[in-house]
Amino acid sequence: MDPQEIKTALGAGLLSFPVTAFDAEGAFAPEPFKAHVEWLSGYPASALFAAGGTGEMFSLKPDEIPQVVAAAKEAAGDTPIVSGCGYGTAMAVDIARAAEAAGADGILLLPHYLTEAPQEGLAAHARAVCNAVGIGVTIYNRGMAKYDPDTVARLADELPNLVGFKDGSGEVGKMRQITAKLGDRLTYLGGLPTAEVFAEAYLAAGFSTYSSAVFNFVPRLAIEFYDSLRAGNRARCEEILNDFFYPFLKLRDRCPGYAVSAIKAGVRIQGFDAGAVRAPLTDLTDEEMTMLERIIGSEKR
Repeated sequence: MDPQEIKTALGAGLLSFPVTAFDAEGAFAPEPFKAHVEWLSGYPASALFAAGGTGEMFSLKPDEIPQVVAAAKEAAGDTPIVSGCGYGTAMAVDIARAAEAAGADGILLLPHYLTEAPQEGLAAHARAVCNAVGIGVTIYNRGMAKYDPDTVARLADELPNLVGFKDGSGEVGKMRQITAKLGDRLTYLGGLPTAEVFAEAYLAAGFSTYSSAVFNFVPRLAIEFYDSLRAGNRARCEEILNDFFYPFLKLRDRCPGYAVSAIKAGVRIQGFDAGAVRAPLTDLTDEEMTMLERIIGSEKR
């Protein structure tokens, strides 16, 4: 897909990132994964991120990422697929190229993990990945990879296939500087965990959309919230926040890593054989699974 086409798709509607299904031995399970992606593709998400953060990219071996991308492309129909990409620069370049060869329509460049890096290093990292592929790249601003507004502006001037900026830092003031400085040069995506809670603030800061983790298991509700937000129906948004999202947040915050584990648990509750999370994450307890079933309530398919 042409970089400008994926840029447009990223800003056209709600986004999400399917969990990666594993079998009983912990290996990638393509058939259950494809069944889940096919179900999600029946709802109007404008793009799906394969092997992203909620897809446990940090636990996937580099050669598994293109396998996940290829399976997603097979199952997603016309929905564009953006591949997760990360680690150090040399590995990130290899992953980006392999994902492009597997059919990815774009790249989401996740943080490199563990060690801090200066702005020049982050710029070199993003530049290397953009120059390695012909598809559009979105940088993910969070953790050890926080880009200053001037760095983002410089990269946007240099790299035609840098098409998106996703924020998971929560620094709304800095995000407003970026959107004011660059205008429509990039598509801006909200990427905080359980993004719906912050979506109104990010919309006001110039972010056109966000990625919804709960779309994995309550896609109808996720779309309804997104549509209500865009329509300015604040009353319905607050109703959904109170009835679903705040109880879900309370469960999610019981244990580190549940921002991923609770999503995968929800997918299993909806009848998809997604398997367990890989270590170092842990799965919900039986008691917590019952709590999540109650939260899902009438949204269970």
